[in-house]
Amino acid sequence: MEKEMELLKKLSEVNGVPGHEHLVAKLFKDEVANIADKIEYDNLGSIIAYKNGKTDGPVVLLAGHMDEVGFIINRIESSGLLRIHPLGGWWNHVVLAELMTVTTREGKTYVGVTGAQPPHGMKPEERNRVLETKELYLDLGVKDRDAVVALGISVGDTVTPKTDFRVMNDGKTLLGKAWDDRVGVAVGIEVLKALKDEKIDATVAVAGTVQEEVGLRGARTVGYKVKPDVAFAIDVTMSNDLPASPNDPTKLGAGVALSIMDASVIAHKGLFNFVEAVAKEHNIKYTYDLL
Repeated sequence: MEKEMELLKKLSEVNGVPGHEHLVAKLFKDEVANIADKIEYDNLGSIIAYKNGKTDGPVVLLAGHMDEVGFIINRIESSGLLRIHPLGGWWNHVVLAELMTVTTREGKTYVGVTGAQPPHGMKPEERNRVLETKELYLDLGVKDRDAVVALGISVGDTVTPKTDFRVMNDGKTLLGKAWDDRVGVAVGIEVLKALKDEKIDATVAVAGTVQEEVGLRGARTVGYKVKPDVAFAIDVTMSNDLPASPNDPTKLGAGVALSIMDASVIAHKGLFNFVEAVAKEHNIKYTYDLL
């Protein structure tokens, strides 16, 4: 368990917003380099590691996306404040007063904090609305644009939430960033480790895909490259255990959530039934997910 926890820590803390997943891919490669029979990439940047089966056997793909929601710098103000553009879906109530990491093109990192115009003097309707991203800024604690440029920061550099990995007070709940979907990447890596010394009929391809948060792009290109007979998308879903959550069984501790359908796909009924039967046979806790 200690090794698995260390893997989750590394995967959570590494930075990789859409289009900039290379550090996550490197970590993925390092973890499977002595396990996989073959490692390759598609032209969009997704990484695929293979455990070979029989030459005439089926190909099974397990895909988890490497990217996380973040921002990109789209303007540097004369004051030295940075304006940011979202990469992925954000609800801006959770962005204010958050620590962020700016990563330059040379790989240097700097910590800043998000802010906005203070509420003093605002009308009530202004104070009570969710601010748009264009109204937010990132404060690096420097005096002007020249100071930002001197740090090597440019428009187009990436901004990632700065959240340290922690084990919470029950000893098993984890706090960190990018669980969506570094957990899925970790599952794929652990599958390859478990199959290292096994002889299997099917070839198993485990992919860390890119740009999921901006349109499921990496999964599409990986699908074209691998051409699997069966594919599993390993991802996260809502945890409905908050006071205002709907009465839904998917929540922390309820087991894996088997997806019936979402906005993009309806699960293959035969495959869904098979997975459910395997869970029952091995006493694996599970629930259902329907978004």
